[in-house]
Order: sequence, then structure tokens, then C-alpha cells
Amino acid sequence: METNIQNIKIELIQWLTTLEDYSLIQKIVDLRKNQSKDWWKKISQEEKESIEKGISDADRGKLNSQSEARKIYEKWL
Repeated sequence: METNIQNIKIELIQWLTTLEDYSLIQKIVDLRKNQSKDWWKKISQEEKESIEKGISDADRGKLNSQSEARKIYEKWL
């Protein structure tokens, strides 16, 4: 799989070197900038609190096994 990713990267680099469309290049630059931003700043306060509660529960050993979690969330999986 690693080789496949490397091949895709090379193909993208080659394609990028041929681009003349400034708007498309700008979209790629914007995508890159957005990828490097801190996702924590993008999520809601409710999501942050939920994550922090989960971390707190895990720190206290209040965890469910994978099989228990699967039972709880089975209808969404």
C-alpha cells in the first residue's frame, strides 16, 4: 500500500507542475492551509465538552469494552 501512496504522490506532483489555472492552484493552497489548522478550534463547545468528559471517564477507568460499545451503538453501525 505504501508504494501505491508514493505513486499517487508522484502523479499529483507531476500534475501540479502542469497546472496553469490560478483558481485551481489557489483552491489547493487553501485546502492545504485548512488541513494544517487545529481541528480543536473548529469544533463546537458541546463537542469539546463531550471529548473532555470522555477523556475524564477514561482516566477514571470508566470504560466500556468494544463488545459493550457495539451493543450500545449497534443501530448506527
